[in-house]
Amino acid sequence: MLLGTVLVLLLLGGAAPASAHAALRGTDPGDGSVVASAPRHVTLTFTESVGLLEDSFRVYGPDNRRVPLDEPRHADGAPDTARVGLPGGLAEGTYTVAWRVVSADSHPVSGAFTFSVGKPSPTAPAVPAERAEHPVTASLHDTARHLAYLAAALLIGTAAFAALCRPPDTAPLRLPLLTGWWTLLTATVVLLVLRAPYEAGTAPAAAFDAAAFARTLTGRPGLALLARLALLLLTAAALLHVSRRRAPEPEPVPEPGRASRARLAAGAALSVGLALTWAAAEHAAAGIQVPVAMTSSVLHLLAMACWLGGLTALLLTLYRARTPPPAATLTRFSRLALASVTVLVVTGVYRSWRGLGSWTALTETSYGRTLTAKLVVTAVLLAAAGLSRRRTARLVTAEAPVAVTVAERVPEPVGAAGAGPEKNPGNGEPGNGEPDRHRRALRLSVLVEAAVGVVVLLITTVLTGTLPARAEAEAAEAAPVAGLPGASAVTIPYDVGVPGGTGRVQITLDPGRVGENGVQAVVFGADGGLVAVPELRLSFTLTAKDVGPIDAGLTDRGGYWATNDLTLPLEGTWTMKATVRVSELDQASESRQVRITR
Repeated sequence: MLLGTVLVLLLLGGAAPASAHAALRGTDPGDGSVVASAPRHVTLTFTESVGLLEDSFRVYGPDNRRVPLDEPRHADGAPDTARVGLPGGLAEGTYTVAWRVVSADSHPVSGAFTFSVGKPSPTAPAVPAERAEHPVTASLHDTARHLAYLAAALLIGTAAFAALCRPPDTAPLRLPLLTGWWTLLTATVVLLVLRAPYEAGTAPAAAFDAAAFARTLTGRPGLALLARLALLLLTAAALLHVSRRRAPEPEPVPEPGRASRARLAAGAALSVGLALTWAAAEHAAAGIQVPVAMTSSVLHLLAMACWLGGLTALLLTLYRARTPPPAATLTRFSRLALASVTVLVVTGVYRSWRGLGSWTALTETSYGRTLTAKLVVTAVLLAAAGLSRRRTARLVTAEAPVAVTVAERVPEPVGAAGAGPEKNPGNGEPGNGEPDRHRRALRLSVLVEAAVGVVVLLITTVLTGTLPARAEAEAAEAAPVAGLPGASAVTIPYDVGVPGGTGRVQITLDPGRVGENGVQAVVFGADGGLVAVPELRLSFTLTAKDVGPIDAGLTDRGGYWATNDLTLPLEGTWTMKATVRVSELDQASESRQVRITR
């Protein structure tokens, strides 16, 4: 099971880069704008607070050379902004700004936009390639994140099961306790070491850069990881004591006294502290209602750990304990699981509302679709949990008369009538047959419950790497005036009609709102240079309202195509279709989605 889980984690970690969670609200100067005089600063505004890197900004001039910049900082101390100073005397023409920041939930986000001083350059400067996540660094980082979640559930859940359910034989619990602690420690160290190259999108070897590592230790994610390491070290002495102590013969477990309650309180405090290290560096730390969200996140993680980690502990106890766990232990875990499920449902509803923002986001966004998958699998998990709870109740009922019979049994002379194994009335089986049958059924349902729980954890870690639908909607609504998501200019590739030849059409829509709009389109060939084409058509269709296609009516203005009287009557997501005629006989068509606001 462990090897299979690691393989799944590696596949998930290397499948695709995680979506960042800070979305760009706007830029100053605006994307695609033309300013009369050179600006003194470039300022970006995001949907949540962001962390800055040493190389957060790269600005390229009309000659495609890099412009020297000041050190990046937050504008007026606002944590959801990023600003960099520009040198004086910028030449006339178009400038390209490439940026990369770290969102409040620890994920890097990057992009690029352009603005012009005086007037646009005849040929737009090439936009530098976006610094994507390094595949090896991203795979290792995401795998460590997944393992950290699993290890936290195993460590906290096993400890909670031992403390709250009080099984007589705790020997089977030592291995999961130590495995959870060592795995969480190793994953945390790996996350801390890889933090700098993960933020910069570089190879793992960049982790040996002392200056970059020092910057990691001052950021929110780095501080959270350091706090997690300190909390893990505080638990080391207790775990070493448990691992070295020889297991005594199983005996009835007394009710917890004052010392036991003190240890329980200390364990609870450590568990809350560990959960806070996740809440402080993920979704809960950004967006609306941060204090409530962080409280909900802590409770959600602890409930998940007590339920799923406790399931693993119960499974090991059912299979590996020298004597079957008594009904009291099973009843206590049943109550713990019910309380955990209640907390998970309440906090899960709140977290879903906070992340989605609308019902339509369930099906129209990646976050909503991933959340839907988690809800479906969680429903299966709840069904398995309900089955386990019913089987626990049957086992408790079946064990009660057996205990009474054994306690009150009177020895009879050998050979006397009725001698031999005692039977359960009416079923012809030995006196402990009925409990054994229910115990076997409970083992199977708990095994299924634990397996489905691992799937839920995997989907949860994927969900933490997906842009929340609410933030995505906020970014779209607050997009620059061109109406395109995060940009006023959209580039559409097209086939130039020769093998391996791909050109592009750069289209600017101004202002991208309901009513009259201006459109400018520039056609570039496969070599990146401006080309003249016989015809360029642009149409807009609003499928949701059955409007269109509306022809933009572009005309050749000598080097570019344009119109000033495109009227779009309704807001919504329009389909913009560009058709480029590359010769008298050949043409290519491509479409893109454009958001039109009021």
